[in-house]
Amino acid sequence: MKILQVCAELFPFVKTGGLADVCGALPAALAAQGCEVRVLLPGLPAFLRGLPDARPVETLVPVPGVRLLLSALPDGTPAYLIASPLFEREGSPYAGPDGRPFDDNHKRFALLGRIAAMLAEALDPRWRPEVVHAHDWHAALAPAYLKAASARLGRRIAGSVFTVHNLAYQGLFPMSLKDDLGLPPGCFGMQGMEFYGELSFMKAGLVYADRLTTVSPSYAREVQDPEQGCGLDGVLRERSADLVGILNGVDPAVWDPQSDPLIAERYGPDAMAGKAACRSGLQDEFGLVRQDAAPLLGIVSRLTEQKGLPLVQGGLPALLAQGAQIVVLGSGDRPLEQAFAEAAAAHPRQVAVRIGYDESLAHRIVAGADAIAVPSRFEPCGLTQLYGLRYGTLPLVRRVGGLADTVVDCALENLDDDTATGVVFDAFSVAAFEAAVRRLCALHRRPQDWRQVQRRAMAQRFDWETAARAYIAVYQQVAGGSAGGGVVCKDVQT
Repeated sequence: MKILQVCAELFPFVKTGGLADVCGALPAALAAQGCEVRVLLPGLPAFLRGLPDARPVETLVPVPGVRLLLSALPDGTPAYLIASPLFEREGSPYAGPDGRPFDDNHKRFALLGRIAAMLAEALDPRWRPEVVHAHDWHAALAPAYLKAASARLGRRIAGSVFTVHNLAYQGLFPMSLKDDLGLPPGCFGMQGMEFYGELSFMKAGLVYADRLTTVSPSYAREVQDPEQGCGLDGVLRERSADLVGILNGVDPAVWDPQSDPLIAERYGPDAMAGKAACRSGLQDEFGLVRQDAAPLLGIVSRLTEQKGLPLVQGGLPALLAQGAQIVVLGSGDRPLEQAFAEAAAAHPRQVAVRIGYDESLAHRIVAGADAIAVPSRFEPCGLTQLYGLRYGTLPLVRRVGGLADTVVDCALENLDDDTATGVVFDAFSVAAFEAAVRRLCALHRRPQDWRQVQRRAMAQRFDWETAARAYIAVYQQVAGGSAGGGVVCKDVQT
């Protein structure tokens, strides 16, 4: 089966969050299961620099100023790059160096979806996908362009799958920009991508894709309720028969304490001395007191309300009173950045903060911390807690989304039947977070129980082989001509 993955980020070249890790690992996992996979990427400077051997595909792209290039990712997966002035800008995939979103993002990511549909129409005469898999709002117009092309040609040209990685980021644009998209007029009504008078790229993916997935089973249920549906819960309830949650995996080539080249000393479940070396190395790096009487808590996260960082800020005095330490890596809301920086200045032997993102430091924190905190308000899947499990760094998480699906609380009954893998709390409140920290510290004071939970955590397997098989089952549904509940694009412009 020929599968085209469409995404705006891909590790190790371009990363703003977990989306890049997923898109970097899934293609190889699918290939290992026998799929013929290619990836379509915007021609961002980081991709072009990282893939300097990209060569033009011998085809004429019917879009002025656009060329299609072909290269190969480090794992051998063929990758198309869209060479266009729209993408040849420094900054993140979505914003300039000043952090302001590009004014023409609607054109930029419409082009990504449009080229995906053209590839399904045999833009590259040597390879044509049977299924187009679009990731998040940046690629969400691909299913709409596919439906429009199928209507124009009078035949279905490819199946489509759309994965929601985070429903809160929807790709909203003024309705006045609709003519820039080149889609049929019928796409812009309430049954299409119209969303409270605006254009929603996310809604287009939800409406027009043949099948929908989210990145955890719990999140697939949660987004159908108003609390986490972000205004699209009605659409998702209508498509519930076509919606499935598939947990993300961990790429062992990148995240494995037994082979990780970025940590102070390697270790494994049966040889844990290296973890102690990683812990003391992290304390020394940040000038923290070398102590092991209380846990060292790590945070690698966007510093936002969604990720639960206000709970950490509010619970910091109680955490420090327990004698615990904390190392924070991330960036986001300025008030949170400032609050954590001030805490580090006031408690330099217990609190360390690095504003920004550093992949190598992220590995050192995951390996060196005793526990990793992910106290999110909502969490589609979460990868940080999966990294923590693999590294024997116990997750402290809120029971929501993928966190609920992957971490088992250290309640007495779970300790008794050896299923506990971390600390889980329910309410989104500072008091609930503080109670979870107290339980974490109490567990840490019981070395035998701590080691038992740590051992069980490291035995968990959230791998891409399992996820790939689940995605292939979805692909088979749409490749065989089962079009699902996706809306047909009518009133096609020629």
